[in-house]
Amino acid sequence: MAKVKTPLGRSRSILFLSCLLCLAISIGSLTPHAQSALTTIIVRCNFDHPVNRFVPTHTLGAALDGHELAVEDWHWNAKGAWSEPHVKQGYWTSSSKINGTISLSYGYRLPRRGSTTDQANEDNYSRLDDGKAETFWKSNPYLDQHFTGEQNSKHPQWVVIDLEKEKSIDSIRIRWGTPFARVYEVQYARLPREVDISQALPTDWQTFLQGAVQNGHGGDVLLRLSSEPVSTRFIRILMQESSSTSDRHQTDVRDHLGYAIREIYAGLFTNGTLQDEIHHASNNSDQSPVYVSSTDPWHRASDKDDFIEQPGFDRLFKSKLTNGLPVLIPVGVLYNTPENAVAEIRYLKKRGYPIERVELGEEPDGQFVTPEDYAALYIQFARALHAIDPTLKLGGPSFQDIEYDPDAVSPVNGKPAWLGRFLDYLKQHESLEDYTFFSFEWYPFDNVCQPTAPQLAVANKMLTSLLAQMQRSGLTRNIPWIMTEYGYSAFGGRAEMDIEGALLNADIVGTFLTLGGEQTFLYGYEPNEVIHEAPCSSGNNMLFELNDRGAITYRMPVYYGARLTTQEWAQPGNGVHELYAVTINDTEITAYAVHRPDGLWSLMIINKDPNQARVVTVKFHNEATGSESEFDGAIHLYQYSGKQYELSSDKLEPHPIRDLPPEHQTLTSSSSPLVVQLPPYSLTVIRGHVSLGAR
Repeated sequence: MAKVKTPLGRSRSILFLSCLLCLAISIGSLTPHAQSALTTIIVRCNFDHPVNRFVPTHTLGAALDGHELAVEDWHWNAKGAWSEPHVKQGYWTSSSKINGTISLSYGYRLPRRGSTTDQANEDNYSRLDDGKAETFWKSNPYLDQHFTGEQNSKHPQWVVIDLEKEKSIDSIRIRWGTPFARVYEVQYARLPREVDISQALPTDWQTFLQGAVQNGHGGDVLLRLSSEPVSTRFIRILMQESSSTSDRHQTDVRDHLGYAIREIYAGLFTNGTLQDEIHHASNNSDQSPVYVSSTDPWHRASDKDDFIEQPGFDRLFKSKLTNGLPVLIPVGVLYNTPENAVAEIRYLKKRGYPIERVELGEEPDGQFVTPEDYAALYIQFARALHAIDPTLKLGGPSFQDIEYDPDAVSPVNGKPAWLGRFLDYLKQHESLEDYTFFSFEWYPFDNVCQPTAPQLAVANKMLTSLLAQMQRSGLTRNIPWIMTEYGYSAFGGRAEMDIEGALLNADIVGTFLTLGGEQTFLYGYEPNEVIHEAPCSSGNNMLFELNDRGAITYRMPVYYGARLTTQEWAQPGNGVHELYAVTINDTEITAYAVHRPDGLWSLMIINKDPNQARVVTVKFHNEATGSESEFDGAIHLYQYSGKQYELSSDKLEPHPIRDLPPEHQTLTSSSSPLVVQLPPYSLTVIRGHVSLGAR
C-alpha cells in the first residue's frame, strides 16, 4: 500500500541535526614502522568520464513504507464510492475531490483471498481451505480476456496447495464457485530437495494421468486423478478457460470474470470416501498453506483492518517531510483497480503536490505473480494513468529483491528471468515506452544470525553481480535505476542497530551510484522499536529508537551514517556532484570520491575489518596529465566507529550504552602527506581542496 519515496538530501531536512559535536581524533604522520602498513587510496580523476553524476536532493532520499503486501485494498481516501453502494461492498474507488484533509488511510481485507500467508501482520488466512462452504477465493478479474484482450490461456490462473510433506494422492474434490473453470488441469510436483516454499514455488509440474478436464461444469466435483496413488507434496489446479458466469445478480462485468473456488480436498479415495490430506481451518497456522496466482480486489465496508493504519497523503505532504521536493509515489496494482489509481493521481495533482515518478506494483516477485500477469496489469494501469496525464513517468516493479536464490528449483524462479519475461511482454504489446524506470529494494542479508564481517565483505560484490545479471536479462541503462528501499536485512537483527548498519548503508549508496544508479531511498526514518524475529538476534531498521512513551531515546548508527553521507560527504543542495573511480589495494576498505559543486573533494571511506585498524593516505591521479596531487589547505575529517558507539550484549533487548556523534577535526595541510588511521569497523569522511591542474 503506502510506499512513499521522498528526497531528503538538503541542508534543512527536519530529520537531521543542524550540527555535529566536534571532538579531536588522532591523525598525523606515521612512525617508520607503521609506514610499512600504509595503504594508498588513489582517486582516478578522468574529468571527461566520471563514473556518475548526481544531485543530492534528487538522489539521496527517504522511504516511508506501509503494509502494501497484506493482501488488502488500500483506501487512500476514506471517502469514495462502492460499485454496490446500497450494501457498501464491491470495487472501491477513493474520491479525488478536495473535501477536508486526508490524515489517515486504511487497508481493507479481501474476503476473496486465496493465500494463506502474507508479508504484513499475518493475521488472515486462505478461503480455499477454511472449512466454510460460503466463502471462496476468486482470481483477479483484470486478468481475464475481457480486460487483457488475450485468450485466458495466455494468463492461466492457479492454486497451489502445500501438503507440507509427501502424501499419497489419487483423487481431488473441488467445490467450484462461479465463475468456474471449463478447462483446467490438476497437477503435482516433486522437488529434488527441500526449499523455502515461501520464497520459491515449484516450476516443474506434471499433470495427473486423469487430471485434465476439457469441459468442466462447475459445482461439487470429485475427480479421480489416477488409478495408482502418486506421492507428492504439492498439488496445483491450473485454470485456462473460464465459464464467465456469476450467481450474483449484478450488472458489474467483473463478477463474471476469472475463476472462483469455495473449498478443495485431496487424498486417497478408499471405500467410497475421500481421505482428505488438506487441513481446513480459519487460521493461517492451522490450515494447509495455499498460494494463488492473483486475488479479486472486491471487498466490503466491514473488511476494514484497523491494524493496517497509514498516514494520509495530506498529512505526509503537509508535514514538510518531503522538503517541498517531488516524490516517488506508489500506486497499487495487484489489489487495486485502475479507477482507484486514476483517482489517486487526480487527487494529488489537484492538491498541487509535486510528483516525480509513479511506482506501479506491490513487490509482485515476492507474491508469486507471474511476470506476464503483472505486465498485463501494468499495461492497463499505465493506459488509465496516461489518459489523464501523458507526462507521468511510470515504472517498477519494486522488486522485493534482486538476489540470486541458490535454492531455486528452476532458473525460471530467478529475478533476472522474471524481469526479462516482463520486458518481453511489454515489448510484444508495444508498451515498452510506458516503462521509464527500474526499481528494486535491497536488503541483502536474510540471515541475521550469521557473523557480520563476512557479510560486509561481500555486500558490494553481491550488488554488482546481481545488477549485471539483470542487465543480461534486458535491463538497460537507458532508463533510471532506483533503489526504493535499502537496509541491512528485511528481518529484525542486531546489525541494524550496531555500527555495521551504518557501514553497510554507506557502502550500498556508494556502490549503487558507482554502478550508475540514479536514486537511493533509505528505509527507517520513522522512530521505531526493537522487534524480535529471530531467536539469535533482535533489532530493527530505524534511525531513531522509541521508548514506551513514544519519545526518541537514541539516535542509531544508521542515523549518523546517513548524516555523514548526505551532509558531509555530499554537499547539501541542488548542485551536481561528480563521482570518480577509486583504486585501493586492500579488500577490507572501500572508498567513494566525489567532486562537489563547492569545488571541494570529498572521500567516504569504510573499514570493514572488525578487528584491525587501517592506515591510509590519499592521492588524486589526473588521468589526462598523469600528475598526482594531495589534499591541501584546510581539511575536514569526520569519523564514526566503536569509539562513538557501543551496543549492549543483550540479545533480546539490545540498547546503546555509548551513543555519541561522529568525531570532527579541521586540519591544515603541511609538507607531510595526510595520513589517516581508520579504526576497525569505521566510517570516515575526508573533505578538502585538491589542486589538480588542467581538467
